[in-house]
Amino acid sequence: MTAAVTAAPPAPSRLADDDLDLLLLIRHFELALLDMFGRGELHGTTHTCLGQEYVPVALRPLLADGDHVFSNHRGHGHYLARFGDPHGLLAEVMGRQGAVCRGVGGSQHILRDRYLSTGVQGESVPVAAGVALHLRRAEPGHLALVHLGDGTWGEGAVYEGLNMAALWRLPLLLVVEHNGIAQSTPTSAQLAGDLAGRARAFGVAHTLVTSTDTNTVRAALAPVLRRVRERGTPAVVELRTHRVGPHSKGDDTRRPEEIGYARAQDWYARYARAYPEQFAAHDERQRRHVAEVVREVAGRPASRWEEAGRG
Repeated sequence: MTAAVTAAPPAPSRLADDDLDLLLLIRHFELALLDMFGRGELHGTTHTCLGQEYVPVALRPLLADGDHVFSNHRGHGHYLARFGDPHGLLAEVMGRQGAVCRGVGGSQHILRDRYLSTGVQGESVPVAAGVALHLRRAEPGHLALVHLGDGTWGEGAVYEGLNMAALWRLPLLLVVEHNGIAQSTPTSAQLAGDLAGRARAFGVAHTLVTSTDTNTVRAALAPVLRRVRERGTPAVVELRTHRVGPHSKGDDTRRPEEIGYARAQDWYARYARAYPEQFAAHDERQRRHVAEVVREVAGRPASRWEEAGRG
């Protein structure tokens, strides 16, 4: 039940303008966060999705409003692809008025409509299985999607949730952003076997996507989401991606050659080389847009803690 999609040629296919804008919005939003942390303007922690932005962008048109999306600690791109709301997300990270969750969720814990992110690794899978059970009974045709990394497959909750989803035939999709490292531990040092074999053990379909081309990834994912909806059965999609940035703000323990390899695979540089005129105009526009978002949100008053939890 394992299907493989081979890597795209080095030159990526040309993107629609709205896809490129979203990719660049996420990229410059994440860079702005790291810059603000470096200047001491933010507190707590943050985990950027630099290098992995194309995953939620590829998924964006494949998801319906009635689908549930469960994100993780590295979820800014997932949120921005779902809602296109950099003001609300930055206000949440900064604890300013207009924040998505009134400033109490911060970078990792966001709840909006049918979107939920959490920094607790693996927790979302059994929760999403419960949501998928409701969808199967009350809202057929919708699905619950969970974003998780390869490191999360060391959590027992993942297997408990996958077991229930397979046994009960639930519309649950696990999207694994496999970047080869779990915080500071290489996947080869913490994961026995492979994800295809683990999915197979539960009788769950597995699709491997090695391309980082947004159009190619979308084309590979479209039939998977369609099968989950139509058949009401779970699936695992494994995307081989590259984490360009550090685990958190500056804690990158990889060897220089490993970091260099990840950067060489980065979609940002590849699109810039392949389509310089289209890329330069959109890149500058999103760079200015994010700078204006930062300026405007930074000027807002702090979120009022006593308002947290009100409807």
